[in-house]
Amino acid sequence: MKRSRALHHLRTTAETCADMATRPQSIFPLRVDQLWAAGEILTPADEIDTVTVALVVDLPADDVAWLTEPHGSQHWANAARLQTAPVTIRWRSAAAPIWNHALDRPVLIWTVTDGIHEEALAAIADDSDSVRLPLPSPDLLAERLADELAVSLRALQRCTDTYTERRWRPGKLEPTADALWHASEGYLDLLNAVDRG
Repeated sequence: MKRSRALHHLRTTAETCADMATRPQSIFPLRVDQLWAAGEILTPADEIDTVTVALVVDLPADDVAWLTEPHGSQHWANAARLQTAPVTIRWRSAAAPIWNHALDRPVLIWTVTDGIHEEALAAIADDSDSVRLPLPSPDLLAERLADELAVSLRALQRCTDTYTERRWRPGKLEPTADALWHASEGYLDLLNAVDRG
């Protein structure tokens, strides 16, 4: 898609986050507190495949391991109509840093307390990196990846145990199998990043 269209989708996602924050917690117990932009939208590319965003939720880091989906996230994303938008969601915990090897120097776009950060959207539109997080040192990146890998391994172990327990029980196995697949994908992605590091 054209860069201008990608910027439109980023703003729309921020407006959607603001709208979802006003909806009853009894219907949407998962609360998104922050929206960060990452990936191609932060480069000067004229054509962008997808808008990568990090949605931050107030859950422990172990409940939001890399590439996993916290409980209630599909319900939230469906209501926000993000499942059909050209947006790639990365769920993140407020209890850990947002950035990692894939979310390289992300930009804060929206918070539940401060609303949309217009200066950040303007800087992205102008191809300015002034609002991006600072580049981490190699040691800091290695430490971050080690922390994420440990969280991801615990998630993979939990999901494997759940799958083993549910494997032969009656009922749909798909949600359990999907959770195991997401945990596996996240762990392998981090393991590859550590090996490349």
